[in-house]
Amino acid sequence: MTPQVNPSIFQFLNKLKDNNNRKWFAENKSYYLEEEEKIKSFFTSVFQGLSSVDYLEGMNAYRIYRDVRFSKDKSPYKIYRSCSYKRATEALRGGYHLEITPDGSFLAVGFWQPNKEDLLRIRKEFELDGDTITEILDTKLIKETFGGFYKGHSLKKAPKGFDKNHPNIKLINKKDFILLRKFKN
Repeated sequence: MTPQVNPSIFQFLNKLKDNNNRKWFAENKSYYLEEEEKIKSFFTSVFQGLSSVDYLEGMNAYRIYRDVRFSKDKSPYKIYRSCSYKRATEALRGGYHLEITPDGSFLAVGFWQPNKEDLLRIRKEFELDGDTITEILDTKLIKETFGGFYKGHSLKKAPKGFDKNHPNIKLINKKDFILLRKFKN
């Protein structure tokens, strides 16, 4: 059975969006805790589903509290809920990120801002063979499910050590390597 988000989480997040202040949150702490249990249960059921098809090491449900120290927006709470799922072992890197929001939830799969070593490894793979990933991205299933690689961030010039005229330069120049599935709430 496919996990379903309880619609009440969207109601809570919309109310929080309209009342994103500590006073309202304190007055509605029991409401928040009720919804927190529901969303964590949902995230856990997604983890169990993903674990049946992939090797996962764990999940991290992110806190609702924002770090406002360096932000112009001083709203104390996130108006979305999110969770990441880490793939197991050094051989299986990358992962999943799920974000639940009334404005449009999504699931991201792959490498978002990979570390320096993984980024170089991915680029070297694309330098050697971009045909395999291109064939996968061009399959009907991937196009219908994700629409291809998320546009994300790319370099304007070829990375150091790579030929700017390489046939796979568009793949090599990417900084993020994720597929993104958006959901209607």
